[in-house]
Amino acid sequence: MEAIFELLYTELKQATRASDSNCREVAGRIAEEVTRICQQSQRIQASGEVESWAIALARHRLQQCLNYYSLGSRQGRVELHSTLSAIVYRYITPLIAGSSYQARLSLIEDFLQGFYEEALKAFRREAHLSLKYRPQSLLELAEYMAFAERYGKRRIPLRGGRSQQLIILRAQSFSQQQPPETSVDMEQAAEGAGVESDQTWNDTSVQQVRSQMVSSEPEPMVEDLRCEVITELMVYLEENKQTDCADYFALRLKDLTTGEIESILGLTPRQRDYLQQRFKYHLIRFALRHRWELVHQWLEADLEKNLGLLPQQWQEWLAKMGPENKELLKLKQQGLADAAIAQKLGCTVNWVQKRWFKLLEQAWELRNRLVSGEGTSTDE
Repeated sequence: MEAIFELLYTELKQATRASDSNCREVAGRIAEEVTRICQQSQRIQASGEVESWAIALARHRLQQCLNYYSLGSRQGRVELHSTLSAIVYRYITPLIAGSSYQARLSLIEDFLQGFYEEALKAFRREAHLSLKYRPQSLLELAEYMAFAERYGKRRIPLRGGRSQQLIILRAQSFSQQQPPETSVDMEQAAEGAGVESDQTWNDTSVQQVRSQMVSSEPEPMVEDLRCEVITELMVYLEENKQTDCADYFALRLKDLTTGEIESILGLTPRQRDYLQQRFKYHLIRFALRHRWELVHQWLEADLEKNLGLLPQQWQEWLAKMGPENKELLKLKQQGLADAAIAQKLGCTVNWVQKRWFKLLEQAWELRNRLVSGEGTSTDE
């Protein structure tokens, strides 16, 4: 356990801005969980490779935690909420036949609000924390969200040798017992807004909770940016004669399953996969070239925030950057247009755009690199 702890602690110190004590606490909890799993698993014990299993499991837990940490408080919640919503979408249906799509989404919101609190209780119990514990720092919040995702995906044994994910069993039970008696806001479950877990709320309170849920009603500025990004991307796809990609994107926004998208668009799995790859290609071009400033502002990864890189990542990136790229970055930070930059550098506008696209692509990859020591060349 000591070796696992040191591994986790070192990685957390290098990859986050969290305090030393915070890194130690989180590393200790993950190390304890990994040790417990390895001790209790007959399969791991019988493998004769307990240490290898422990290291692999610790790195997996660490990567999940750092993934949510890199997303940040707001986008982390969006990611968790989207992941769990997609899992339970087919299992929560309104009791009234013919109810709207929005009615189903409202039910999913209500269900997940309660599930977040259940996950927090389980986290306290399994980590031997106080009954009043609530995450306070970004690292603790990331740790909790990673746990909540794993908790929901746990396989529960059923009769007949079958098993099912815990969140699906909860969703099926919820759907049969509508309406729910309690609802808990995710932000209160995750950040300690002072609401007791056993408090019963009235219908007005449920509406207030719904209005605060980040995935359905974000802050006005964030929601405005999100809507602008969606609108601009749709326009971009239409202008580039990619109407099928626009249709695919519209269905993705509704959190439909792959099978449902294939059925609606009349595609085979192979055709849908090709369309998905083509959409991804255009999405990257839109995000890194066509409207990179808008997209990065929405992701809170604009130039003022060092393109979303951690201080250590930013400094390492700059250290490897060639003089031409450094000058390009400096001029971009000054807010100059591409034509003005091209004139200063003595090159074409097309060269500026291609080189900037490459730099943004490298920054994007660095942001998504969680626990990797691989270098990135900035002069390609």
